[in-house]
Amino acid sequence: MDETTRNDADSQPISAAHPHDGESGCQKVDAGPPSAAETADPAGTETPTVRVDLRSLPHEPGVYLFKDTNGHVLYVGKARDIQKRVASYFRHDDALPLKTRALLKNASHLEFVVTTNEKEALLLESSLIKRHRPRYNVVLRDDKNYPALRLDPREPYPRLAVVRRFENDGALYFGPYHAAHALRETLKILHRVFPLRLCRSARLVPRERPCLNYSLGRCLGACAGKVTQEEYRRVVDEVILFLQGKTQKLQALLKQRMQEAAQALEFEKAAFYRDRLQYIDEIQESQNIVSSRFQDQDVVGFVQTDDLWTVVMLFVRRGAVVGQRTYHLQDVSGQPADVLASFLSQFYAHGRMIPDEVLLPVAVEGQEAVEEWLSESRGKRMRLWTAQRGSRRALLDLAAKNALEQHRSFTQRNETPLKVLEDIRDMFQLPRVPRHIVCVDISNVHGRHAVGSAVTFVDGRPRPSLYRRFVIRTVSEPDDPAMMAETVERLLDGRRRLAETADLLILDGGKSQLNRIRLLLEARGLRERLPVLALAKEKEKDVGPEGRGFYEKVYVPGRKNPVFLERHPEVLHFFQRVRDEAHRFAISGYKHRHRKELLASELDAVPGLGRKRKQALLAHFKDLESLRAATVADLTRVPGIPERLAQNIVRHFHPESP
Repeated sequence: MDETTRNDADSQPISAAHPHDGESGCQKVDAGPPSAAETADPAGTETPTVRVDLRSLPHEPGVYLFKDTNGHVLYVGKARDIQKRVASYFRHDDALPLKTRALLKNASHLEFVVTTNEKEALLLESSLIKRHRPRYNVVLRDDKNYPALRLDPREPYPRLAVVRRFENDGALYFGPYHAAHALRETLKILHRVFPLRLCRSARLVPRERPCLNYSLGRCLGACAGKVTQEEYRRVVDEVILFLQGKTQKLQALLKQRMQEAAQALEFEKAAFYRDRLQYIDEIQESQNIVSSRFQDQDVVGFVQTDDLWTVVMLFVRRGAVVGQRTYHLQDVSGQPADVLASFLSQFYAHGRMIPDEVLLPVAVEGQEAVEEWLSESRGKRMRLWTAQRGSRRALLDLAAKNALEQHRSFTQRNETPLKVLEDIRDMFQLPRVPRHIVCVDISNVHGRHAVGSAVTFVDGRPRPSLYRRFVIRTVSEPDDPAMMAETVERLLDGRRRLAETADLLILDGGKSQLNRIRLLLEARGLRERLPVLALAKEKEKDVGPEGRGFYEKVYVPGRKNPVFLERHPEVLHFFQRVRDEAHRFAISGYKHRHRKELLASELDAVPGLGRKRKQALLAHFKDLESLRAATVADLTRVPGIPERLAQNIVRHFHPESP
């Protein structure tokens, strides 16, 4: 998976608060009599705007903040010795990076916070970067943790749950998985081989009859008493061995049980164990073992050219590569040791899994403090390695190779869009290169739960911060042109500068949508200012020997026949990418609205549940499955839900329970 990080987010000035939120204890350095170091030109050609009295800075660990004249945080750094670290910015050094020179030119003053030790400085730096998103720092925008599997062996009947946070709660965690589809594939295999219960409730809800999963062989039927707790525990132990990578021990155990079952003439049970063994053999054959250490390792590789860094994190679990994550860091200033230290402090924050080892291409700034912090967060010792030879070096070389290929691919993708945009201008005779494109789509089923989406692409790349989604209010019948007109009208009302900044409006639809939006733009006096195209999927008559094949059709205002793009594959693929992104964004909005209304209608049947309490439940439980799996204790945690009403809700969803 790919993550592009831009460091142009607006910052907010620091105000008084708790020191560990990066606020109080932040001291501004007054400009005293300038010394040679203060007035020195860091590049030998230009005097920095910021002036710092180095003598006022302490020889203590902590963080320092460069700010502009408006008080916005431009850069946050940590240091073992604040004075020595800040002094390094003001030396006569022709090799000082260009971004560092720009930082010093734009900064007006410097502030600092003293901490007890370097580890606290690391944590504070990470907190401040996340809060203020400084322009010149590494800022990871992807706050979503990777999915993992959780199993709590202390429960009477444990189940596998998908989570995105690792906590020190006594449960076992397995992962992370680099993508949701990889996790789903693993769960399919696990449920086929180890049929633990699939119900979502935290505790086992007794039933008179087991669910359909029991009939399909995907569940042991613990809820209906079809399996003893001891037998269920055996399967749990097998799952743990499998997920820990101890397949040889698991295979020996299954072979023993298969032989015991065959000797006891329990041939169905013996066949059950035989099938498990076959599945495990197939899985082992598909794994690519790259390390004989059989440890959990994260391997970092990076490539830097000018103002672009590409950082790859390679995930190795029990000796096998299970995935990777790529980050493209733009407008980042600093040496590799500083940049990677900042990257690690953000990457492993907020409940991400910390492996046995993290392999690094270079030693990071404050490596001992980083290692101590990660070990404390993990609950046991971990190591940071900068290996020069052996299997660890081979993994670092593999990560570096992946980083280089990802860097080349990203650079090539960034160069391509501008050429494609110029081709679009020429093909459709647009007044200018469409650098700012908005695409509108509608998602509904027979007019119900209709949602309109508008996604924005700037210079050929998506800009999620400008995405907008609208719940359709004025149309309740299946009428896509009317729904699209409402979406475009509300978009223009909500983003008044859109007509000035947008170069092209793309509609996911055909002639009817195009004509409706043209009338709307004409009524607003925008027909000439905002060009519009409609992108439609092919129909059956366009397929086959007499048709034009599986190509999209582009409807253009004033032209009777659509334009086919089979001779312009790059333009075609770009239009498809924009349309698919708008469709994805609309579909996700529709699904959210559909789930919410489905949950609301289900709650209407619960006696004693009024409007306010229903809203509280809708806000707390995101979907019907979560509410159905909730216990009385879970429900009473919702404000305004007493125990008696919680019992009614559980009884409504589980009438067979006592």
